[in-house]
Amino acid sequence: MSGASPPTALIVATLVSVGLAYLGLAALRSREPRGWNPWRTASFAAGIVLLIVGVTRPGHGDFGDHMVGHLLIGMFAPLALVLAAPVTLVLRSVSPPSGRRIIGILTARPARMLTHPVLLLIANIGGLAVLYFTPLYLLSMSNAVVHDVIHVHFFVVGYLFAWMIAGPDPGPHRPSVPIRLVVLGVAVAGHSIIAQLLYAGVLVDASLTAAELRDGGTLMYYWGDIAEILLALAMLLTWRPTRPRRTHAGQASAAAR
Repeated sequence: MSGASPPTALIVATLVSVGLAYLGLAALRSREPRGWNPWRTASFAAGIVLLIVGVTRPGHGDFGDHMVGHLLIGMFAPLALVLAAPVTLVLRSVSPPSGRRIIGILTARPARMLTHPVLLLIANIGGLAVLYFTPLYLLSMSNAVVHDVIHVHFFVVGYLFAWMIAGPDPGPHRPSVPIRLVVLGVAVAGHSIIAQLLYAGVLVDASLTAAELRDGGTLMYYWGDIAEILLALAMLLTWRPTRPRRTHAGQASAAAR
């Protein structure tokens, strides 16, 4: 990690600490009768590793490296971390009063606004458009702090988006499956359009060669599709049908059986 900027070094140290904290809590929960799914632990470890690889890639002077880092930070790592259900692990590790406070925060109005599908789509697709079709990309290549802030933005948005589509953790009201499919479809279309514009060098505000733009656009187009297919599969695997609420008569009948 020699040569990493101070902000990047701080981010990596934070990721390692979070990963160790998760592993510690998972080990404690695995000793309980309910246990803890080892696949969730493996998924979280994979997500941390992908994030560290993403934030420590050079990204300066090579648009392909930059795009790989973006895909890892904004799409693949968030999905792996979301499937690890970290909030559920924390809720099982704290006292009931603390758990109720956490749930209260997660279901409060600000959390509902931050996880609204329209807002997440704008932050996701709009963030990419701003990065590549304005001078922001060139600024991020010359300013390490701006570069790392962009990483944080894409990770947070990617995590919330993956949670909304396929997250097993509790939180604000998740949209219905049809709405989630529509949102995911719009995201796929948006990524595809931006990737094709990059490939063609149209509207791009960056000092990049045609070959670099083709490499970056190709990576975003195909590997972005793979990430979104994985997200769709995760939604199918984590989806549970909503049970209809029982009427008072039904509950009384069930209780009498």
